[in-house]
Amino acid sequence: MANKVLVTGGLGYIGSHTVVELMNQGYEPLIIDNLLNSDISVLDRIEKITGNRPEFQQVEMRDKEQLQEVFWSNNNQIVGVIHFAAVLLVGESVEQPLHYYFNNLTSTINLLECMNEFDVKSIVFSSSCTVYGNPDQLPVSENAPIKPSISPYGNTKKVCEDILKDASIAHPLKVVSLRYFNPIGAHKSSLIGEFQSGPPHHLVPFITETATGKREKLNIFGGDWNTPDGTCVRDYIHVSDLAEAHINAMEYATKQSVNSFNVFNVGSGDGYSVLEMVKSFEKTTGVKVPYEIVDRRPGDVEAVYADTTKVTNELGFKTKRSLDDMLKSAWDWEQALAKE
Repeated sequence: MANKVLVTGGLGYIGSHTVVELMNQGYEPLIIDNLLNSDISVLDRIEKITGNRPEFQQVEMRDKEQLQEVFWSNNNQIVGVIHFAAVLLVGESVEQPLHYYFNNLTSTINLLECMNEFDVKSIVFSSSCTVYGNPDQLPVSENAPIKPSISPYGNTKKVCEDILKDASIAHPLKVVSLRYFNPIGAHKSSLIGEFQSGPPHHLVPFITETATGKREKLNIFGGDWNTPDGTCVRDYIHVSDLAEAHINAMEYATKQSVNSFNVFNVGSGDGYSVLEMVKSFEKTTGVKVPYEIVDRRPGDVEAVYADTTKVTNELGFKTKRSLDDMLKSAWDWEQALAKE
């Protein structure tokens, strides 16, 4: 039985953890990545964790001929695709919208055209809870209205979902779109995690870098939000839990009839404020994190966390790792990087 899964952007943060989980569960991942926002050394790290080296090809997905060559050389072996590849920085997308639209949309369209050409029917797409904007009701379910995006990056996720939905009507496709909440943490080995070049783009790397003394203090944007302690609330999920959700999603997709499109929230279902994150980190690690509450940041959403009923009932997925587990693994990863 063929069990080769094409993983686009498979050397990135979530992609690399998903590759490990695929290998742990007996799949044969084929990684393609242009190495724009990832590093080839991750391949060695995956091999150290699993004892096997996954197949890798450096591919620019905006070049359709390169992508066709991947499918042609693996014809009749690829059973499905997990599509992570994208540029993904919110602030950068505001500064470079055309780059974001061209990269994220073109790569997705080329991928779908190749899947259709080579009769590959199942795809799991890396989407985002940013499609909900500032939700009207919490927890937010998959039936919540899609709001106008605050960034070109977020809009590419919404547009890609539209493309996938339309393609699944016109072609024999089985699509599962996973709307992530906030992935954090690192693999228990501390060999793979969230690499940061320059200032961090997310809260937890800011916390860990402040804890090491690399940064003087953590800025918390706004202490006057309508939340229990005045700071923004988010739903966090351990990246290894999220990786496991992709396996459930791929197996779910393969069992669907063709011309199907399904979306699922993937989060813990719990909302944690920024101050709760800091306190949990300090409790778990014993390390103090100096912080200052500063003015609100334009575009921030006050609170968002997932209704996970659908993903539990239909994919059989539940998170296993606690907030303390998430933050401890992030701290272990930060310390491992410092030693390197």
